[in-house]
Amino acid sequence: MESETGRSPGGRSARGATPLYEEFEIQMTKFNRSSILGLVMGLAVAASAGAGQYGMGSAKADIVDTAVAAGSFETLVVAVQAAGLVETLKGDGPFTVFAPTDEAFAKIPKDQLDALLADREKLTAVLTYHVVPGKVVAADVAGLKSAKTVQGQSLTIDTSEGVQVDGARVVQTDIVASNGVIHVIDTVVMPKL
Repeated sequence: MESETGRSPGGRSARGATPLYEEFEIQMTKFNRSSILGLVMGLAVAASAGAGQYGMGSAKADIVDTAVAAGSFETLVVAVQAAGLVETLKGDGPFTVFAPTDEAFAKIPKDQLDALLADREKLTAVLTYHVVPGKVVAADVAGLKSAKTVQGQSLTIDTSEGVQVDGARVVQTDIVASNGVIHVIDTVVMPKL
């Protein structure tokens, strides 16, 4: 026999569950709904950012905004700002950027990186050595032995074991931006200065 609360005299509901179990069931249902909503939202964000660790970019965002949105190029973005190249890389282009990750910059000893960031002329030379005029997608890179950079010197391209530019391994290709394309590299490449 049930009471007015829908519970039997032993504290169980009409379904036979204890009040504690019912509360647990209610909380789990709320958790599952919010988890599913969170998962769907996460997938939507991931889809909008693109696949891969560094994202696939957006044809609506320029190279600088694409790098900022990826979240793995914070040091590169700071360097681009310090060199005064933001407006250039937000320009019409098209540009191909071989973009070193934060981990790539971390390979440079801190004192040397600080010195590079403080020397605008040298920093500009290093950064523009990572930029090739035009939009060079992965299929095009694979057929090249070298590519002339905005800095003036040429990057050496090796496709014998994956793709490498001046010894830096390309870890992701074809992150498309409105004004070009980004290829992610695992090491900062240095021009002959």
